[in-house]
Amino acid sequence: MSTDTFLSKRNPEMTLRQKVWQINWGLVLLLCLIAGVGFAMLYSAANGSMSPWASRQMVRFGIGLTIMFIVALIDIRIWFRYAYFIYLGVLALLGAVEVMGTIGMGAQRWIDLGFIRLQPSEVMKVALILALARYFHGVASEDIGRPTFLLLPIALVLAPAALVLKQPDLGTAGMLLLAAAAVFFCAGVRWWKFALVLVGGLATVPVAWQLMHDYQKARVLTFLNPENDPLGAGYHTLQAMIGFGSGALTGKGFLQGTQSHLNFLPEKQTDFIFTMLAEEFGLVGSLALLGLYFLLMAYGFAIAFRARNQFARLLAIGLATNLFLYVSINMAMVMGIFPVVGVPLPLVSYGGTVLLTMMTAMGLVMSCYIHRDIRISRRGTAEV
Repeated sequence: MSTDTFLSKRNPEMTLRQKVWQINWGLVLLLCLIAGVGFAMLYSAANGSMSPWASRQMVRFGIGLTIMFIVALIDIRIWFRYAYFIYLGVLALLGAVEVMGTIGMGAQRWIDLGFIRLQPSEVMKVALILALARYFHGVASEDIGRPTFLLLPIALVLAPAALVLKQPDLGTAGMLLLAAAAVFFCAGVRWWKFALVLVGGLATVPVAWQLMHDYQKARVLTFLNPENDPLGAGYHTLQAMIGFGSGALTGKGFLQGTQSHLNFLPEKQTDFIFTMLAEEFGLVGSLALLGLYFLLMAYGFAIAFRARNQFARLLAIGLATNLFLYVSINMAMVMGIFPVVGVPLPLVSYGGTVLLTMMTAMGLVMSCYIHRDIRISRRGTAEV
């Protein structure tokens, strides 16, 4: 047992020096490696230029690293106490999008702050997990078994999901529901309740189809048969599949991707950046990036299992699951095995809100690691 761990068990009030010594530098290295892949791909997307994407992304990543360390060193009990306030603040921002939001790419999802266009729906992915982890902390299994006990957390999930659907952003709404489901399951909610929700959801599919926008219906139909409209709704999917397949085993080489550099590949710096990587570095490069993501997720789940309080466990599991959803949906989307829903590849795709939100999430995971031996009471105070 290390001295710092012994002191944290004897005295929950850790000093700043102790916390700094507890920083998991392996996790930091993984983040830097993945972000480095993103910088290289954004450099390639601009045809060998740092402007306009790579240089901006580097600055944002530097800011994100600073935010991550600050978030990590803040006492986890503070995040516990203010979890609901953070959730309500982000929910208010989601409501503000309806009033003063900026329209981009046919959707109203952003709030223009001048120096950055904030997308509250991305921030809500972290705020929702914080609130759910706070709610389920220290709850007895018999309480979770009561259906009425689940009404409040269900409302916490449905409120932002409904606001996100109005933007409209079906992909983000689905991610909110799936990440929340992971927290519910790990908190002890029985599997048969998920089965009931799934059956109920399937029963509403005909109604949901009628409420979907025309472009959303087109995305689903294109997913089922992209060749039906190769120059219209199916263009994105077909070009992504061509680029992904043309990379073969080792790729065409850095800066040599034809689909991306001849501008056949749409949104190559954001949603379809993984296709460009696969074209230039092939299956080997794709698996290497996937391996880095796998290690990052493994860190998150390992930290969750190591934590001695329920709040940290649920928080780390929820955030690791959120990362998994980002990666799996984006990669499945560009490979044509999932409809195009506009989910970026975290730390690699260009975008300020997603990058800073992901670094904040990783800061919270790091905070769970640093404060892993602190027990938290229902009131948010430490228990020795």
